[in-house]
Amino acid sequence: MDLKVYLKEKRGMVDSFLQSYFESCVSPALLNDAMAYSVFAGGKRVRPILALASYEACGGKAEDIVPFASALEFIHTYSLIHDDLPAMDNDDLRRGKPTNHKVFGEGMAILAGDALLTEAFYLISSALLNGTHIRPRSLLKLIREVAMAAGAQGMVGGQAEDILSEDAAMESDNLSFIHTHKTGALITASVRMGGILANAGRRELSALTRYGENIGHAFQIIDDILDVRGESAELGKSTGSDERKKKMTYPGLYGIDLSMNKAESLVESALDALQCFSEKADPLREIALYILKRRN
Repeated sequence: MDLKVYLKEKRGMVDSFLQSYFESCVSPALLNDAMAYSVFAGGKRVRPILALASYEACGGKAEDIVPFASALEFIHTYSLIHDDLPAMDNDDLRRGKPTNHKVFGEGMAILAGDALLTEAFYLISSALLNGTHIRPRSLLKLIREVAMAAGAQGMVGGQAEDILSEDAAMESDNLSFIHTHKTGALITASVRMGGILANAGRRELSALTRYGENIGHAFQIIDDILDVRGESAELGKSTGSDERKKKMTYPGLYGIDLSMNKAESLVESALDALQCFSEKADPLREIALYILKRRN
């Protein structure tokens, strides 16, 4: 399969839905503008695409769950807006553009993030009221899944540990906690979303979980490596920030070569987890390999 074509097609599906969402302007208009600014700042839609790909791997049609998958982009975007704030990472650039608070001010940036997080659950829950073939029990399971991945037991917990670990001695347990929660939790939930909505069996959902956990971990390791050796113009953000802020990272603890070896091992484990799936899971397999080749 041609992964570039696949990613372009699925990103187009998600972007089309997101554009239709913003056709109905939220009031006040400035809040709507702040939300839309970051949503359309150039993201690759990795998390929604993972959800669509896993749904297809379980025999579903991607177009049937685009609203659910798009909710993941709202959550991811909210996390980036808040992560860039002066009280957090204090970044000026995101995807080559001024960060949200630099354009709209800190207060409006916080509210835009809050709104996107809340709207994500509005999107998921609205599907049941608007008519869908998805079982109500599956929707409830999905809401719980996404809430856990986004909250204190997932992404927020990882972000908190990331802040607490700044300027602290490097420890492998803390590093693993940060990676699996801050980044890995939402990526794993994205992959599991497809299985949950497709009513996958226990074996298939377990395999998708192992795949998601491994690529989520690998994704963050590559992110850490890119912060060390990537180019700012290509990444669309400043590099070297992890070292300046004395953050706990894989390159900081193990060096570049061992970190890359770890990422490769994780991707191999992710591919191994998909053995119970047919060629319908090939997009998931190609995405795992793509993570190792990321340049931005």
